[in-house]
Amino acid sequence: METTPAASLGRPHVGDQLYPAFGDQLYRAFGHRLNSAIRERGPLCAGIDPHAALLRQWGLSDNAEGLARFAATAADALGEVAAVVKPQAAFFERFGARGIAVLESTIRQLREAGALVLLDVKRGDIGSTAAAYAEAYLDPLSPIAADAITVHPYLGFGSVRPMVDTALAHGAGVFVLALTSNPEGQQVQQAVTADGRTVAQVMIDEIAQVNEGLSPMGSVGAVVGATIGRTGHQFTHINGPVLVPGLGPQGGSIDDLRVIFGDDLGHVLPSYSREILTQGPSKIALRDAVQRLSADLGSLIQ
Repeated sequence: METTPAASLGRPHVGDQLYPAFGDQLYRAFGHRLNSAIRERGPLCAGIDPHAALLRQWGLSDNAEGLARFAATAADALGEVAAVVKPQAAFFERFGARGIAVLESTIRQLREAGALVLLDVKRGDIGSTAAAYAEAYLDPLSPIAADAITVHPYLGFGSVRPMVDTALAHGAGVFVLALTSNPEGQQVQQAVTADGRTVAQVMIDEIAQVNEGLSPMGSVGAVVGATIGRTGHQFTHINGPVLVPGLGPQGGSIDDLRVIFGDDLGHVLPSYSREILTQGPSKIALRDAVQRLSADLGSLIQ
């Protein structure tokens, strides 16, 4: 039995590894599905960050009801046009159980529309706690399971292995923080290890080992901030997606992508949130923003 969750993900090819996930459907590995989604919809990740200021800008109350209306509108507008949609879990969690219920509904709505859902949770811990995070967000039996999540590895890369292993077992993905735009991150990420590599380069190299030999790309990605500039880190061997937040109002531009990655942009997944969401609550304006940015990014990467 071969079925696909949405037309945008494509039917698996002969020889693809299939994974049981999300009910009775069979899924290809996240790297395969992401590659297909980017080809069909363009290389853009659209964020859903329903913070208080945006709720007010949309004329909504800063409560669970306002959150629900915001998230449903954003998911309806973005789910059919963006390759990847990235809800920021913290903005849902702040409303407690009612916010989590909205997050569940938003994930379901986005996936039904054909988008891949990258849940921005930045979890990181060790042992059984890391395994519990993995079950919560990556096991298809969980009501808040997503296609991929963000994790932080600064308890050591081995600490995120339970989440990586669970993701790979279910055809899901993991994006590992590597080089972030916040100035404080440099204290850890650019510290030099005993073998002369920075901590960030060690994480990048660990990701590359997990993805080695996979085609069209592996399912473990890196997170690299759009405003870090030229740092000398090597990304060419990563063979996985690179999520790049910080574009638009946060200071990063499309030109910054070439500064960081040179011409190696094939697996880069630029992420925009506020530049898109400030166009709401008009669904047409939200979709237009995604399509405009996708076209600009597609021209750059091609």
